[in-house]
Amino acid sequence: MNIQNLYQEVINSTGVSTDTRSIKPGMVFFALKGNNFDANNFVQQALDSGASVVVTQNEKFRKHKHCYYTANSLKTLQKLAAMHRENLNSTVIGITGTNGKTTTKELIRESLSTIDTVYSTQGNLNNHIGVPLTLLAIKKETKFAVIEMGANHMGEIEFLCKIAQPDYGIITNIGHAHLEGFGSFENVIKTKTELYRFIKRKNGKIFVNEDDSLLLEQSGKNERILYGEKILNAALINDINPFLKCRWEHNNKKYTAETHLIGNYNMPNILAAISIGLYFGGDPEKINTKLSEYIPSNMRSQWIETNSNKIILDAYNANPTSMATALKNLADIKNGKKAAILGDMLELGKYSDEEHYNILKLLIELKIDNVILIGDCFNKFKAEFNSFTFFINTAEAKNILKKHAIKNHIILLKGSRGIGVDELKELL
Repeated sequence: MNIQNLYQEVINSTGVSTDTRSIKPGMVFFALKGNNFDANNFVQQALDSGASVVVTQNEKFRKHKHCYYTANSLKTLQKLAAMHRENLNSTVIGITGTNGKTTTKELIRESLSTIDTVYSTQGNLNNHIGVPLTLLAIKKETKFAVIEMGANHMGEIEFLCKIAQPDYGIITNIGHAHLEGFGSFENVIKTKTELYRFIKRKNGKIFVNEDDSLLLEQSGKNERILYGEKILNAALINDINPFLKCRWEHNNKKYTAETHLIGNYNMPNILAAISIGLYFGGDPEKINTKLSEYIPSNMRSQWIETNSNKIILDAYNANPTSMATALKNLADIKNGKKAAILGDMLELGKYSDEEHYNILKLLIELKIDNVILIGDCFNKFKAEFNSFTFFINTAEAKNILKKHAIKNHIILLKGSRGIGVDELKELL
């Protein structure tokens, strides 16, 4: 079986999988090898589960009629995704950024769905494995594809762009995250803006938030479509409702987006989706309705009301920029006592102590009523901030919260995924 035949197998399959637990009959299974796992040990299991073809590095299956033997299953996956991208007629929009890229991706999808067929990255499949899987799931007749790209080291966005070949690009923002992998904030900027440079070489266009001075500066050499509060004559509507509400205008007609998004920091994300929808010819009324109806999921600024409290569940991940923004938003919510339950921000390397200390100082400044901090990084400063409650891990916090319940608070739950602060929501 050569690569072209394998490509046809993929196109004619019922889907692509890298996890034997999700295989359905007729799928193509890619047996990937990582630092802590090797799916090449489960080739027979994949075949038994109904996989039509298994792409594998396992020598035992070199001549198996339903296997494609390769020296590197991941590189084969990426090569097939690049081949498929070349055969697509879709307009591909690449999106990256430190914060808000998944929410913005989903809002853009909602906006473009008012125009024609659209496919977007599912969940958080935005890395060197996820982007190829996303591309291979796109049907040839799909009009728009919104591809999310994440990065934790230099060169990663450039690499993903070579596979996805975006026609348009958008960076939501650039903040302090994954500093351990990047080494410095300057390297974060260089990596995120690899999207801008790739789009320029391809003679594509980028969407740029005119209210973000860093993005305006970095995008100066590109052909760009600006969006922002001035262009859409947009303004926040502040009321007691915790959800973001804003007015905007198009062709002298006013619209009000009453969203299900927590936090005014989502304003640029909404404006990006509106602007991209309008750019491609969307009807403003339909766009406004779709964005108002969108309900976030997957622990990204979810609003949950329990019998005891109101919870902002924003625990998919955390970095210094998103943590500070979420805390300021919590402080801005009118009425009610506030609690912040925060987990460590991981992958900050040599900047970890400084960034965690800055968050602790911010908590003092914002005068949050009840503060609980979880993890080794925050615990380093326990003696200095004795008005806060510190726990080494989530399990310890669980035990105490079972005995001493928090009631009648608006609670922010936020932390890096590895800390697992989301597990506490059942006790709140």
